[in-house]
Amino acid sequence: MLSRLLGYGRDTMVAAFFGAGPAADAFYTAFRISNLFRRLLGEGALSASFVPVFSEYTQKQSHEETQRFLNTMFTTLLAILSVITLLGIVFAPQITRVIARGFEPGSERFALTVTLTRYMFPFMLFISLAALITGVLNAFHSFFLPALAPACLSLAEMLYIGFLWIAHVKGQNAVVGLAISVTVGGFSQFFVHIPALFQRDYTLGLRWDLHHEGVKRVGRLILPATVGVAADQLNAFVDTMMATFLSVGSVTALYYSNRVMQLPLALFGIALSQVALPTMAASAARGATREVKDTLNFALRLTLFMILPATTGLIILARPIVQALFEYGRFSAEATSVTTWGLAAFSIGLFGYAAVKILAAAFYAYQDTTGPVIVASICIGINCAIDVTVLLIRKKLSVLHPEWADFLNGRLGVAALAMSTSISSCINAGWLFILLRRKIGLLGGRRMLRTTLKSLFGCAAMGLFSWGVLQLHLSALESFAAHVRVIRAGELLIAIAGGAGMYMLVAKLLRMEEWEPFWSQLSSPNKGTVEVPD
Repeated sequence: MLSRLLGYGRDTMVAAFFGAGPAADAFYTAFRISNLFRRLLGEGALSASFVPVFSEYTQKQSHEETQRFLNTMFTTLLAILSVITLLGIVFAPQITRVIARGFEPGSERFALTVTLTRYMFPFMLFISLAALITGVLNAFHSFFLPALAPACLSLAEMLYIGFLWIAHVKGQNAVVGLAISVTVGGFSQFFVHIPALFQRDYTLGLRWDLHHEGVKRVGRLILPATVGVAADQLNAFVDTMMATFLSVGSVTALYYSNRVMQLPLALFGIALSQVALPTMAASAARGATREVKDTLNFALRLTLFMILPATTGLIILARPIVQALFEYGRFSAEATSVTTWGLAAFSIGLFGYAAVKILAAAFYAYQDTTGPVIVASICIGINCAIDVTVLLIRKKLSVLHPEWADFLNGRLGVAALAMSTSISSCINAGWLFILLRRKIGLLGGRRMLRTTLKSLFGCAAMGLFSWGVLQLHLSALESFAAHVRVIRAGELLIAIAGGAGMYMLVAKLLRMEEWEPFWSQLSSPNKGTVEVPD
């Protein structure tokens, strides 16, 4: 939560300073490139392949052998990432030409994207090395620092934007410094993990041995895991490519709408999958299939319990949320409208995104990457097919109805790209569930269905309350027009807090079994880990 809140503070400052124009489009396109490589080669795939193997080493091998495995893995990763970083810097124009096909080659926006890509490629190197240490800490059930460390990126960018405001710096060159601050933030995220690694009595050293059994096992797992874990990032990457063909500002709007959706996904889906992976990996290593199924079922039910109301809130409150976060400075009301449409469409697939993370973690606990990679590849193809169809229909309608061009190239275009990602993610989750059920047996589908139905009752009560607050908002503005922004922020807080209270009340009245562990941790977070109920 702390890391994400700082991230939204960063996004608000960047939006206010750069708006949703060509410079912002170039920055977020370049950032998507380095971020994609980070997810493909670093955080997601590396954690999914490294944690199960490292967990097995800690249980079955000596400390010295585990240390040798870690050093060999670090050296191998450092060498591979260094080569990729150098190639990325050299071939940045070619990469940009493939990724941003909607940017005219030779244009100022294209040239700026190339420059920013070169400055941000080292970010991928540092953040991937940080992911290796994160895997070690997660294997020892240490999650706080790895979850907070990404705030280093936000702090680096916020400090830079603050400097720009104080120094009254303007112009295109300002966004180049923002790209440099991204790399600085990546290095900081790597560095802050090292003391925690030392506390676990492990160090980082250079040891070259490509024939090390542990490294070879990680290598066999990481290639398919790259596609399986990073499916949502690949979908977002494809969406960004397609958005370059839409109106100026569409790339930025798509990025911000995805960022807002990422808050509940990170708090509930990603967080639960990160905690569940080492737990399920340890159970799988012991051959305790029942424990794996119990952990998986509990994680999915708890995700349903928390994600469904988040989805309801994001759809109903999409516009006021975007206004409160981004509509400052150069971020216009039209940019808010386009971002709102994207947020509502992304939110529909929120449970799909979260479930994919948790279900894929169950496969990786068994060091099985075949199922997730096949499903993810097909779903990425589905997303691409829908995106291309959307662009072709948009182009045809723009010719037949020129008066619709702004709407088709803006709000509807961004919403359609976001919706295609939601659809493919839901298909991905459903398919993985079926495959896992065939692999390890019944997963408690009836309990999950019961949780879903009860949660929907709570979502209905929450939605009615939040919608009612928005209706009161209209009359309030007539009397307090001079304080519109303050009133909007206050009513948004009332809608969120009151809606959440209504949902929790209904959950309590319906005696939802997920309510008790959720509430006990919320009210007494120092009690320890949540026990999985029988």
